[in-house]
Formats: sequence, structure tokens, C-alpha cells
Amino acid sequence: MQWTKKRERPPKKFKVQKSALKLMATIFWDSEGVLLIDYLPKGTIMNGQYYTNLLAQAREAVEQKRRGKLSRGVLFLQDNASVHTARVSRQALKDTGFSEIDHPPYSPDLAPSDYFLFSNLKKELRGRRFIDDNQMKMAVESHFDCKEKEYFLGGLKALYTRCEKCISLEGDYIEK
Repeated sequence: MQWTKKRERPPKKFKVQKSALKLMATIFWDSEGVLLIDYLPKGTIMNGQYYTNLLAQAREAVEQKRRGKLSRGVLFLQDNASVHTARVSRQALKDTGFSEIDHPPYSPDLAPSDYFLFSNLKKELRGRRFIDDNQMKMAVESHFDCKEKEYFLGGLKALYTRCEKCISLEGDYIEK
């Protein structure tokens, strides 16, 4: 309802199309590209047990897509989210055989998935509307499928530069 003068028509209202709700994606990637994308099912909570299953899937993806890398060693970088630091997750990470790289707390400027992977994905998807989750998933996967190896390698090379800058500024580095 809206106040109007006598004999004045109210302004026309546009129909709003409901967009798809948020969808949580966990992406495992390396210098060559995406290894695994998992979409958290609706009504499911990301917890240590769920993440443990993802780590097993990530190990399998490395075996399938990066033959020989497991024998040479896999360095694994993740942030300090509680699901990553849960006892069951820590044990699962050891079981994969991956070597974890320590990540400083509260440092999104040193997390390649934050400053590179998801920020670029968000830029590409900004303003787009999706009919359903499947359409959104297709857009996400299409975004990564068309990227060359150099794209992913560049995101990881930026980590080296950011770490060097952080060290030279004695921890006061925040990307703007």
C-alpha cells in the first residue's frame, strides 16, 4: 500500500523473480587446475566428519588427475576454520599423506582461495541470476573449465609475493 492523491494511480510494481539461495562450495585446487568441487547439500552442516570425507575424495582426485604427485609429496594449505582444526579433520589430513603448510590465523590476504580463486569467481558471477542450484553449479564449473594452467599457477605465485611482502612489513600487510 502507498499513499496517493485522489484519482492518481499508484506506481507500477515489478514482479520479483526469486533467485536461487546460497550454495556452499568447497574447492580443492592446485597449480594445474581444479581437482574437486563439492557442493554442500541443503540441510547438511559442514563439520569434521563431512570434511574428513572431502579429504578422502581430494586424495582420490589427486591420484586420478595428478598421477605420481602423491609419491613426490603434496603440500596442503587451508585456513584455520574450526572444521579444518577439528581433531577428526587433523587425523584425516594425516591419513591422506598430505603435508600441511601452516597458515597464520586471520589472514585472508595469504589464502589463495580467498584473494584469488573465489574473488575472481564472484566477479564473474556478480549480477547474474540463476533459476536453480544446477544452473549455478554449471556456471561455477564452466568458469573453471575454461581456465588454462597458467591461471591457477599465477594464483599460487601471488602467494609467494604476498608472503614476502608480509615478512618485509613484519606482519602488517593487508591487501586493499
